[in-house]
Amino acid sequence: MVPILEVADPNLKVELNLSDKRLFPIWDKVQASERLSSSEGVTLLSTDDLAGVGRMADFAKKRVTGDKVYFVLNRHVNPTNICVLSCKFCDFAKKPGEKDAYEMSIDEILDHVDDDIHEIHIVGGHHPTWPFEYYVEMVKAIHEKAPHVQIKGFTASEIDYFQRRWKVSPEESLAILKEAGLQSMPGGGAEVFSSRVHKILLPGKANADRWAEIHKTAHRMDIPTNCTLLYGHIESFEERIEHLIRLRNIQDETGGFLAFIPLEYQVGMTKLRPRHTPAMDDLKMIAAARLMLDNIKYIKSYWVMLGAATASIGLNFGANDLDGTIGKERIAHAALAESPAGQARESMASSIRDARRIPVERDALYNEIKVYDH
Repeated sequence: MVPILEVADPNLKVELNLSDKRLFPIWDKVQASERLSSSEGVTLLSTDDLAGVGRMADFAKKRVTGDKVYFVLNRHVNPTNICVLSCKFCDFAKKPGEKDAYEMSIDEILDHVDDDIHEIHIVGGHHPTWPFEYYVEMVKAIHEKAPHVQIKGFTASEIDYFQRRWKVSPEESLAILKEAGLQSMPGGGAEVFSSRVHKILLPGKANADRWAEIHKTAHRMDIPTNCTLLYGHIESFEERIEHLIRLRNIQDETGGFLAFIPLEYQVGMTKLRPRHTPAMDDLKMIAAARLMLDNIKYIKSYWVMLGAATASIGLNFGANDLDGTIGKERIAHAALAESPAGQARESMASSIRDARRIPVERDALYNEIKVYDH
């Protein structure tokens, strides 16, 4: 058996009344810290016993971090929405000269940096003409202005593009960016690892093998990363679970993933489906992630895409991180996300308290800064 996360409370006991008999053997394995199979993961997503799945995931989460739920004071910087790709799920990307296309200067990027935040999160379009050196300059300028701020930047898809456009290999680009001040990478660009979905929705983007290769490279270079799954569009439950299992296998190999973020597809104007996936599906996705990803400590309930109310409920379905205050995030809001553009520290703590959990302010690398009282 592959070792899973260290159990913080091995004596935790929970009595469950499960209405779906298919969940009985899964519950036995969860209590015994045994790894779930692909078919069991599909059962978690397909069952009608929402409460049962949530209780199992909450049990698994409490054994790892108790009642603590984490958040960070951060800012998202999306330097440009000009992109050479034409992914069918994306409302953010624009072509040069299109209405609402934009490019940020270094000074505009630095406007996002202040003394209160602990993390800058940088993700943007695949710009056709910006040289690689401009991205290095971004990181260096932020680090020089605010050395205390941890910089998390550039998806595997962007790192891949640096090689395709400017012939800078992932090893070289990550080494240069790390020297400039980069400390971790986000998990975006994975979308769904399914080759079927990739062919239909994002044929020009780095595929699953390339995404995995770049994250493994980052981990070897002591650059921790996050990982993600974009769900709620044309993918199947089986494809979601296979995606999670591949992430689990990478984590077994490298141990380099900090957190997993389930990203709900935002219908926006792309309309791959007529409406958002139901909140029940969001909650089961969070719970399935907690139960399948037994080697990733932090599972996020990403309020930007879920909305504050569903995200708070997700903290009872296995999630132990609410992400951050965000600030001027553009990508989800380009797809008409219904959440507000930012939340203050007290609002984040209140959302966590509403879920009867203990708010913990953290930095980008999950070092605890402040544990709030009840």
